[in-house]
Amino acid sequence: MFAAERRQLILEMVRANGAVSLRELARVVQTSEVTVRRDVRALEAEGLLDRRHGGAVLPGGFTRESGFPQKSHLSTAEKTAIADLAASMVGEGEAIVVGAGTTTQELARRLARVPGLTVVTNSLLVAQALAHANRVEVVMTGGTLRGTNYALVGSGAEQSLQGLRVSRAFLSGSGLTAERGLSTSNMLSASVDRALVQAAAEVVVLADHTKLGADTMFQTVPTELITRLVTDEPPLHDERAAAELQALADQGVEVTVAGPDADAPDSPPGERRPRRDMPLPGQRRTPTGRNGGLGPQLRSASPLSDQTSASSGERARVADLRRR
Repeated sequence: MFAAERRQLILEMVRANGAVSLRELARVVQTSEVTVRRDVRALEAEGLLDRRHGGAVLPGGFTRESGFPQKSHLSTAEKTAIADLAASMVGEGEAIVVGAGTTTQELARRLARVPGLTVVTNSLLVAQALAHANRVEVVMTGGTLRGTNYALVGSGAEQSLQGLRVSRAFLSGSGLTAERGLSTSNMLSASVDRALVQAAAEVVVLADHTKLGADTMFQTVPTELITRLVTDEPPLHDERAAAELQALADQGVEVTVAGPDADAPDSPPGERRPRRDMPLPGQRRTPTGRNGGLGPQLRSASPLSDQTSASSGERARVADLRRR
């Protein structure tokens, strides 16, 4: 494929999806990430797109939301690794909330194996993934169906969450920065996600490395309310993504990175996948104004960390982002 053809295809993918990772672009155009990065720089110089952490987005500073058909084919390996690791954090008999998104849909498929689980969700896709699971109770919110991501939104959804209390919430979004936290491109989706956060004692954000540094219009979860981030391994050359992860850790977010062999086919079902926990500077700030002022605190050995470390035959690897 000639350079002009590659760049046209890259541009069409970004326009169709809003944001695309370099890995995905390289796979589609069947070339190396080095070549794709060169093409992206050239397109950025012409003002046709913007470079972001490990990928490319539409120009203008804010990424727009892609539809479900487009998002479901992006960063599939990364989402699988993140979902595998996030599922290992959920114990038997827990009550959790799971927001809408393609990564949370992958998580739901794995939660079907957790007995005695109660899942509250506004996502039809999450509910569908758990519909035939034995001993898993699914509670749907009310609301108006938003067809682009198969989620229930609006005042009905928010009101149905009032008075709810669960152990933790699993959420994804369109962008994540240390400055603003998790964000999305749709006002109604952001409002429901905020209601989900209010119902949970802890907040776990699921976001692949292409979301790091992306900033979208509506804030859903400020950084100080995020207990843990589960993400994938950023490319070695992506120093900006590493810097963003370090900035999140500096603000008290426990950053857990799925290992490169997280989706190994020979891993036993339900076994926790390799992960790396970023070193943290100390105790996080205690958020106020939700859950009666009893927001989650991050400690060097949090209850969530204790639970995940209890998986048999598994040893966590600790990595320092500063080496990047």
